[in-house]
Amino acid sequence: MSKSNEPAFWSLFSAGGMVAAFFVPVTLLLTGIGIRASWILEDELFSLIHHPFTRLYLFILISLCLFHWAHRFRYVATDIGLKRLGIILPVVCYGVAIIGEFVALFLLLRL
Repeated sequence: MSKSNEPAFWSLFSAGGMVAAFFVPVTLLLTGIGIRASWILEDELFSLIHHPFTRLYLFILISLCLFHWAHRFRYVATDIGLKRLGIILPVVCYGVAIIGEFVALFLLLRL
């Protein structure tokens, strides 16, 4: 029996789904609605973003959501009939997720 890398991608998919379900709404509530409703001031949010743990939180949030998207997109594209793309489809999907992860890391470190 040959070894597969599928369990690693399925674990990233499930972790990304859990992060997307639990933490994205809270982040959107704090940043999108909280500032407009004056629950949090813009200066406080700016200083919060510069904290290392907040940057780590945002990096984990972005990277796991990107891997969740990549895995879901790969299997949806396969289900709608793009099986003929074979090895190209996973490389493109997970490649975009990895590139997005490096872009997020670069931008978060540059803040």
